[in-house]
Amino acid sequence: MNVLIVAAHPDDEVLGCGGTIAKHSLKGDQVHILIVAEGVTSRDRTRTPDKRQSELSALAQSAHQASQILGAASIKLLDFPDNRLDSCDLLDLIKVVEQAIDQHHPEVIYTHHAGDLNIDHRRIHEAVVTAARPIPASRVKTLLFFEVASSTEWQIPGSAPVFIPNWFVNVSQTLHLKRKALEAYSTEMRPWPHARSISAIEHLARWRGANVGVEAAEAFVVGRHLVT
Repeated sequence: MNVLIVAAHPDDEVLGCGGTIAKHSLKGDQVHILIVAEGVTSRDRTRTPDKRQSELSALAQSAHQASQILGAASIKLLDFPDNRLDSCDLLDLIKVVEQAIDQHHPEVIYTHHAGDLNIDHRRIHEAVVTAARPIPASRVKTLLFFEVASSTEWQIPGSAPVFIPNWFVNVSQTLHLKRKALEAYSTEMRPWPHARSISAIEHLARWRGANVGVEAAEAFVVGRHLVT
């Protein structure tokens, strides 16, 4: 089976579904990762990517290392502006997702939830839902939306759709690979008790597992699932 992960920033793919990526890979599925925004330049008052080349290069290296740990078949990093995707035409975002769908022919797509606090996450959600619309002959059978620690749970209730998972993947056997992949993103991780600390993310996986009676799980909201 071909699987596509569409993430806004480097590390979102691991935070959201790293254990699931590893599980797909171990089953022999072909997992392809598309990361749309560069993930660094929002730290500056004005976007100056030329001054951030060393950090951008290091982050890209971390992304490739993490994808290898998880067993992904490919990873592609684009250079859309970090935390400024609301300044980009939605059509441009849709087009790059459509291109990935045309290239990899995924049956399953994982991406961000519509209610995340981060604007880039919400824009990528919109782009994926549009690009994967159920036109005749589409190979995309399942759309799943993941949670990203330090964005999904930081949204204020009533301000956006609430993340209420109804699809769980048992990652008890691959949680260690998710942790190792997060360690590859050392510059993006934060110390406990930050929500984006490795300890917090492991606690979340244990809690999601407890929700469904297993050691560890990743949780998703089903956007669409076609039984054939």
